[in-house]
Amino acid sequence: MKVFKFGGASVKDADGIKNVYSVLQQVGHEDVLVVISAMGKTTNAFEVVIKNYFDKSAELQASIQEVKKYHNQILMDLFDDEKHAVFAAVTKIFTDLESFLKNNKSPNYNFVYDQVVSLGEVISTCIVSHYFNHVGLKNQWLDVRELIKTDNTYRDAIVDWESTQKNITKSVKKKTLNITQGFLGSDENNFTTTLGREGSDYTAAIFAYCLNAESVTIWKDVPGVLNADPRYFENAILLNQISYREAIELAFYGATVIHPKTLQPLQKKEIPLFVKSFVNPLLPGTSVSKGADLEPHSPCFIVKKNQLLISLSSLDFSFIMEENISEIFMLLHKFKIKVTLIQNTAISFSVCVEDKFGNFAELKSVLSKKFHVTYNDNVSLYTIRHFNEKSGDAVAKNKVVLVRQVSRETLQLVTKEA
Repeated sequence: MKVFKFGGASVKDADGIKNVYSVLQQVGHEDVLVVISAMGKTTNAFEVVIKNYFDKSAELQASIQEVKKYHNQILMDLFDDEKHAVFAAVTKIFTDLESFLKNNKSPNYNFVYDQVVSLGEVISTCIVSHYFNHVGLKNQWLDVRELIKTDNTYRDAIVDWESTQKNITKSVKKKTLNITQGFLGSDENNFTTTLGREGSDYTAAIFAYCLNAESVTIWKDVPGVLNADPRYFENAILLNQISYREAIELAFYGATVIHPKTLQPLQKKEIPLFVKSFVNPLLPGTSVSKGADLEPHSPCFIVKKNQLLISLSSLDFSFIMEENISEIFMLLHKFKIKVTLIQNTAISFSVCVEDKFGNFAELKSVLSKKFHVTYNDNVSLYTIRHFNEKSGDAVAKNKVVLVRQVSRETLQLVTKEA
């Protein structure tokens, strides 16, 4: 069996759904499980619904109507007859949403988030499954919430592999097309959970692992994995193949290649991963597999914007030792500030961090009791894997380099615009 994953961009409108059908016709759909994300920017739209719900905003109903309107337009573009069963099925999902919002008693934002945002994937797969049946491509729709079981860590749930293995083995039909949702699972009380960052890719890997799949293919609007983000770097090139290890290294440094948690179950069973274009599905794309050399062997560029460079030194010029560093990391963890680079000397300690939750001011107040604290905000962290002198000079050009850190394979630069 093969596992395919299609993201939100591939099913953002009726033409996109028709193109997914075309892709399956070209590459084959027998003995395939397809994981599909919410359509377009539906997750963002549901986040607005949640915000309005907690703010008790008068805009709540209007925000729900926006999501309804978007999906209804796709339905109208795909189906000639408004009496088609899919219209009633989608209407019921929205009815259930409004019932949940009316009756929910939990003040837990993360719990509510998972119950609401998850409906994007449910609606998406409902529409796609009905459309495929409508045009003669018979398929089995699976509710992934009945298959992938997790703990109750809402928004970042941990998979119960034993229960999930049993459910998937029992429910997925071989020699047919199966369609299910990405990103979702459920806890022991059958409340919906979500799997965190890159959850849909992870879902594909979970199914592949449990089914001993032949391969996983992630279909994107790019030709495969590139050596740089073309939004920030000129002349990005396609990587024909990379190893699991290299992909994990790139992801660790911030590349939006494939999240390590997606690669880990695939690596355990040596299941190859392909990243291909849903625009040109017959092109080879990029393969990720065990021990595959980086091909072509070239520098790979990663940039993380809007970072914060914090420098700490002891108030009495004493050494910063393990005890101090341990305390600093405990505080960084407490304030949910992610470290992206570390550099230290005898009496100073610098970290480049990502302050996603805006907690730095509070952290600085605590650190200032023990350390002299200086910082640079809005800095960029550049990482070059397999760097050479030319690539390093190109990144540093017209920038102020605040930190330069070099290892055998990797060059990292913290910079500010000159």
